[in-house]
Amino acid sequence: MSGELPTLRWGIVGTGLISSWFVHDLALDREDAKARHIIQAIGSSSVDKGKAFVEKHLPGQSPTIYGSYEGIYADANVDIVYIGTPHAFHKQNCLDAINAGKHVLCEKSFALNAKEAQTVFDAAKAKGVFVMEAMWTRFFPLTRTIQSLLHKEKAIGSIHRIFCDFAMDQNIASLGPESRLKNPALGAGTLLDTGVYCVTWGLLGSDAEIGEKAQKPEIIAKQTLVDGVDIATSAVLLYPNGRQAILTSSSIVKTKSVFCTIQGTEGYIDIEGYTSTPVSFTVYSSKVGSSKKYESKGPGMGFYWEADAVALDIAAGKTQSEIMPWAETIRVLGILDEIRRQGGARFPQDETA
Repeated sequence: MSGELPTLRWGIVGTGLISSWFVHDLALDREDAKARHIIQAIGSSSVDKGKAFVEKHLPGQSPTIYGSYEGIYADANVDIVYIGTPHAFHKQNCLDAINAGKHVLCEKSFALNAKEAQTVFDAAKAKGVFVMEAMWTRFFPLTRTIQSLLHKEKAIGSIHRIFCDFAMDQNIASLGPESRLKNPALGAGTLLDTGVYCVTWGLLGSDAEIGEKAQKPEIIAKQTLVDGVDIATSAVLLYPNGRQAILTSSSIVKTKSVFCTIQGTEGYIDIEGYTSTPVSFTVYSSKVGSSKKYESKGPGMGFYWEADAVALDIAAGKTQSEIMPWAETIRVLGILDEIRRQGGARFPQDETA
């Protein structure tokens, strides 16, 4: 049966935490897999670091290990490059992979700003390769079910407010100035790291449409900055119909288990787990006076849902995802740009994008 599934040979750029989660999930044996994934090659800053990554996260496997990212781009056996480096390197990593004719799945936030993202998409269009931002949360079956209940079935009536928070105590004060969490040149701050998920839930909860077809909300934002880096961000998306999405992120405190609440005229939905990784949600209906809980199913963390979707899109000859198209990445980054404009957080690259 597996031979009938589309197959992707992955080259992994970056050996940090998120790359370890990604390869672990792709290596899982799944009964409902929609594609076959092969970790073909690992690119790291040194061969030794790459070997340690494989020994720890891919036991029993033997991908090609490169002491540079260039080896990944030049490897004829790599179909698609997964980019798990810090935000500030995404643009160049994407451009290098695209120039080599590789498909690309690049972690969120896709770039530091919308201008950088547009540069990447222009290059992808010229080369005819598939490129997608790895906003994995959108591909969870649980997320897809929430969208259907909200916008198709109108399970809680007309949506009035969305509250979403992503906060982690990252002990920022203890980190050195070159940490990706403290260095503005690396895209430091809560907004691109965690706030992007809150913006995502705010958009998904507010509107059935995405990308260019979506409604355009007014944005009001404030940030708390330390050495130019936001340690807390609060933003409100105000829609023409009066709907509001209240979105917050912080690196000082921790989000409660219910990270998102969506309120409507006939009830509300509480979503639990992590803001990036929903594990369950409960629909409370005031109309019928009942509640129903939905829970996530599947092994691992859930990165394979986006990977399967990418494999199916590439097999179908597509260069964009319908769930996370280029226009949606540009829209989200445009909102993040405006939040930073109002809040004061700046990256050196903003001046040259």
